[in-house]
Amino acid sequence: MPPTENLQRVPTLLLERLEHQGVFTTGLFLEVSETRTRRAYLADQIGVTTNEIDEWRDEALLLNLANFGPTERSIFLQAGIVGLNDLLDLDPAQFQARLEGAAYTLGLEAPSALTMEGWYQQAQTLEDE
Repeated sequence: MPPTENLQRVPTLLLERLEHQGVFTTGLFLEVSETRTRRAYLADQIGVTTNEIDEWRDEALLLNLANFGPTERSIFLQAGIVGLNDLLDLDPAQFQARLEGAAYTLGLEAPSALTMEGWYQQAQTLEDE
C-alpha cells in the first residue's frame, strides 16, 4: 500500500496528524474511513471536515488500483487524474487518450491498453461499493 505521504490533496500538517493516529498507508486510511461514522470520527480527531476526508479517500482509492506505482502516478497526475472520480468522469476512450498523451509528454511508455482497461473496470467496481 502506498504511504499516506503520496496523497497530493493532504497538507503536510494534516499528514502528520494522520500519522499520529497510526495511519501511515493509504490502505489503512481507507480502512479507518470506511463508513460515514468512521469518517466523522477521523475528521474530528485530526480537525478537518468529512468532505476533506471524502476527497482524500477519492485519491487513496486511485492510488490503490492494481499495478499502480510511482510511474503510473506521474502519468495520472500529468493527465489531470488525481482521484477516482476524475477517472470515472471520463469514458474509456477519453481515459486512454489522456494517459497516452500524458505518458508521451513525460517521455514514458504508456500503460498497455489491457492495463488501462483493467483500471477503468476496477474504478467502476469501486464506485459501485
